[in-house]
Amino acid sequence: MKINIQTGLLDEARQVCSPHFNERPEGVEPELIVLHNISLPPGEFSGSYIDDLFCHCLDPEIHPYFKTIYQLEVSAHVLIRRSGEIVQYVPFHQRAWHAGVSSYQGRAGCNDFSIGIELEGTDCDPYEAIQYQNLVLLVQALLCAYTSLSRAHITGHSDIAPGRKTDPGPAFDWQLFFRQLDAPGNRGEITSPQ
Repeated sequence: MKINIQTGLLDEARQVCSPHFNERPEGVEPELIVLHNISLPPGEFSGSYIDDLFCHCLDPEIHPYFKTIYQLEVSAHVLIRRSGEIVQYVPFHQRAWHAGVSSYQGRAGCNDFSIGIELEGTDCDPYEAIQYQNLVLLVQALLCAYTSLSRAHITGHSDIAPGRKTDPGPAFDWQLFFRQLDAPGNRGEITSPQ
């Protein structure tokens, strides 16, 4: 996978621009990767509802649950769908609104210094092999593109918002993820504009 360091965009991703982002605080670089899960409606996989939520155009009449969330102003940098497709909503150098009230190692406001990666899934449904594969490739590309990031600072939403969030949940296999991440040959690339 290739990240254009100038634009903050992943070449292989389908680009869907979310209005829910802003600039990071001056001088702040991404230092943390936060893994999440999402499914809309809860427990269902397919459709454009995640795109709609992050783009602030989710129709509250489609499903009762949507009436409780359609006005939220939330986003993530990317989503990895069950199929392995990667969708990017916010350039990596920008501040996506994925973490909410959060703290990492005593530092509050994780949106300021993190990259949010959503996996299409739930806390209890096993993730797909292709999701792990593409997550590993994406994280390797991020580690290559942003020297401020490190393998030691990859965590779950549940860890930065304990008691409030549970994702990516017990179904996420952290050992498998780190084993694949550390395997030889999983390296990302940076591209620059021509």
